[in-house]
Amino acid sequence: QVQLVESGGGLVQAGGSLRLTCTASGRTFNRLIMGWFRQAPGKGREFLVGISQGGGTTKTADSVKGRFTISRDNAKNTVSLQMNNLKPEDTAVYSCAASTLTLIPTEVQGYGYWGQGTQVTVSS
Repeated sequence: QVQLVESGGGLVQAGGSLRLTCTASGRTFNRLIMGWFRQAPGKGREFLVGISQGGGTTKTADSVKGRFTISRDNAKNTVSLQMNNLKPEDTAVYSCAASTLTLIPTEVQGYGYWGQGTQVTVSS
């Protein structure tokens, strides 16, 4: 079992930045692929970024490329999402997820563990 807890969400003006952090417990963190997703009202979960077990490989969705960056600290069991130049359309609930697969999945089904999510609201 893996428990994931996100923090760092909130209200920010367009053009601003936020850093989300996800803290994991319950399983060897450095064996897990980690990812960030978001879900806006009335929409499905959208893959944003993923990072390999050691942090050497990342995958980023085109919709956030150049603005969002994922990183991890295996010593602290944390994965972070740095979001820059935020836009009102980035408003959503952001969730971290963990995968036991070998390669970074981009589908929801590729992740077996999820955090409860944190709200990010970007005002215009």
